[in-house]
Amino acid sequence: MAEEVLSQNEIDALLSALSSGEMDANQLKQEEKDKRIRIYDFKRALRFSKDQIRSISRIHENFARLLTTFFSAQLRTYVHISVASVDQVPYEEFIRSIPTMTILNIYSVSPLNGRIIFEFNPNIAYAMMDRLLGGKGNSINKVESLTEIETTLMTQLFEKALDNLQEAWSSVVEIDPVLEEFEVNPQFLQLVSPNETVVVVSLNTTIGESSGMINICIPHVVLEPIIPKLSVHYWMQNESTKESKPEEYENLAKSIEKAVVDLRVILGESTISMNELLHLNENDVIQLNQSIDTPLKLNIDKQQKFHVQPGKRRNKIAVQVIEEIKGGNEDDE
Repeated sequence: MAEEVLSQNEIDALLSALSSGEMDANQLKQEEKDKRIRIYDFKRALRFSKDQIRSISRIHENFARLLTTFFSAQLRTYVHISVASVDQVPYEEFIRSIPTMTILNIYSVSPLNGRIIFEFNPNIAYAMMDRLLGGKGNSINKVESLTEIETTLMTQLFEKALDNLQEAWSSVVEIDPVLEEFEVNPQFLQLVSPNETVVVVSLNTTIGESSGMINICIPHVVLEPIIPKLSVHYWMQNESTKESKPEEYENLAKSIEKAVVDLRVILGESTISMNELLHLNENDVIQLNQSIDTPLKLNIDKQQKFHVQPGKRRNKIAVQVIEEIKGGNEDDE
C-alpha cells in the first residue's frame, strides 16, 4: 500500500488540531477502518487476472499490426489499427455499449468452445466497402438497408482477414476461425448468458479519412481451456516450443542428412613460376610442401575441418579422420 509522506507543517497542523479538540483520534481510526471497505458487484465478477489481460492485450497488439498490413494491401489506402483498451465486462454490458444497428461478425474458433464477435463500426465497414468498389473511402451509414451484394463483399473481406487472427493466436493455441454469421442487430445475438464475463478488446481504426472502433468480444467459455497459457510463466518458459523441439530437431536432422557438401583432401601445395609451368613435360616431378609424416587437411566447402591420414579401403583411396581442426569454421576461403 502506498504511504503518503506529510510535510513538517502538515504534521504540526495535525498535532495542533488534535490538541485543540478540533479533530478526534478515534474519528481518524474509524475513517481508516472505513477506507478498507470496498463495494463489490457480484454481477461483474472479474474472472481474469491482470497478468492474463496483459497477455490478451499482447496477442491483439500483434493482431492489430497484422490487420493494418492486410487492410492496407487490400484497400490500397492509409490504414492504422491499434489496441485502445482490453476490459472484462458482463456480456449484457457489451451488447448495450454497441450501436443498435452495426456490423457484427460471429466466428467459431475450433478447437476452442463457443464463438467470438467482431463488431465493426458502420463508418469503418462502409469506408472499406467504398474502397473495394473503387471509391475514395467515404462512409455512408445505412446498416438497416444492406443489399445482398454489399453483404457479400463485406463477408468476403472479413473472411480473408481470418488468417491474421489465426497467426496472432498461434503463439498460444492453434485455432481455425470460421465466419458463421453476419448480423446487423446486436439484440438478435445471445451467445452467452447476460451475466457471463467476456473480454472486450477495442481497436482504434483509421481507414483513409474515416475512423471508428472495431470491438472484439471473447466469452470466458472460449478462453477457459487456455487460461493457464495466458500467464506470464507460460510466456517466459514457452512450453509449447519445448514440447515441439524434439520433432523439430528430428525434421532438421533428416534435412541435413540429405544435404550435399563438397569434400576435398589437400595432398600438398607448391609454388612454381609461369615459365616452369609452360615447360612441364611427362615424368617431371613437382615437389610439394607437405611432409609424408604430417597429417593432411580435409576441407568441407573450402573450410578446413579435420586432420586426416591417407590410405586404402576396399581397393579405393580413402582417408581416416584423426582429429578436428578447432576454429576451422572461422577460416577464410
